[in-house]
Amino acid sequence: VQLQASGGGLVQTGGSLRVSCAASGLTSNTYTITWFRQAPGKEREFVATIFRNSGRQSYSDSVKGRFAISRDNARSMVSLQMNSLKPDDTAVYYCAASRSVILSTMSLAGSYHYWGQGTLVTVSS
Repeated sequence: VQLQASGGGLVQTGGSLRVSCAASGLTSNTYTITWFRQAPGKEREFVATIFRNSGRQSYSDSVKGRFAISRDNARSMVSLQMNSLKPDDTAVYYCAASRSVILSTMSLAGSYHYWGQGTLVTVSS
């Protein structure tokens, strides 16, 4: 199983960016896919989840209303559309996959078996 994150870059405050996670070696809709992020000097934090099968989405309070997670099963890809970006959104964004995560454990990095390599998002002020 491999996850490949892409789409990071430099954007100004208020701008938009879309990061994607391409999955290989698994059927994407049978795995819950979550985006985490890690800013310099900070711990990795939960951003958004899209649950396997149901497609239910969940977001951290800090991105709710600005970010949207979606899944393209035909392409085995999960994307995170990020709008109204702020400097505080600057981080390396990681995608992670698990078959067993549930609502109460979705925000815990230790719940995930597979990780992508990360893609850097920088929001300039």
